[in-house]
Amino acid sequence: MYHKTMPYRIFSIFNNVLLTILSLLCLLPLYHLLMVSLSASAPANAGLVTFWPIGFTLEAYAKTFANTNFLSSLWVSVERTVLGTGLALIVNTIAAYALSKETRVFRARNIYLWYFVITMLFSGGLIPGYILILKLGLMNTLLALILPGLVAVFNIILLLNFFRTVPKDLEEAAFIDGAGHFKTFIKIYLPVSVPVIATVSLFMMVGHWNAYFDGIIYIRDAEKLPLATFMQTIIVQADMSKLDPEAVKNLSQRTIRASQIFISALPILLVYPFLQRYFVTGIVVGAVKE
Repeated sequence: MYHKTMPYRIFSIFNNVLLTILSLLCLLPLYHLLMVSLSASAPANAGLVTFWPIGFTLEAYAKTFANTNFLSSLWVSVERTVLGTGLALIVNTIAAYALSKETRVFRARNIYLWYFVITMLFSGGLIPGYILILKLGLMNTLLALILPGLVAVFNIILLLNFFRTVPKDLEEAAFIDGAGHFKTFIKIYLPVSVPVIATVSLFMMVGHWNAYFDGIIYIRDAEKLPLATFMQTIIVQADMSKLDPEAVKNLSQRTIRASQIFISALPILLVYPFLQRYFVTGIVVGAVKE
């Protein structure tokens, strides 16, 4: 058989070694951060920590969770990710179901489809978006972080292409039994579309959790900042005013930052393994057709 030939075995070995090296290159920085966060202040500041903590301590995590601004930002990100992903999933799946129909069923399909596609190429820009949020009275609110990205055209295209692979016989059988479009969508399309729904959900979750720029623009109060924006202000901008002075007293800022970065990355790391098995199927099947 083909998989037993020598060239295939050589390729498999080379591929596995390469992927292992790439995986280690991705994981080692995060592992190093964990070791720094578990180390004492002096070796962390001196850059002595490599792959094992020096002067093991959990004080950085204790101080991090004692920081009320960090905890409030963490909760804002959780709210944003859960609410934003849920609402976007509802809107995008419904839009994709409608656009997956043929023009004889949905006559305006091509008009709406091209309308969505054009928005992938052109946008109003930063200033019109800011003015719109301001005029709608959404400044400094959670909705300002959710509504602008509620409709993701790329995700809609993946979903509608997957929906078009669902056998028409299932839909016709549901219609014969008296089901309407809504019931068919809930009972037929959603259960068989778990791979692509899990894939787009992962995209949305990661996007909301890691988004920081919109928080800089639309949020004014420190306690309403999402976690990514909070981390950007204290790491990239080196603005330590949002940290509780008593919480970081006599403790290295490097260990504090390392613990916060690791905590902020942990939720996605925990969720990803559960959705990863659907990732390849959702991407491939959702991208092979129009």
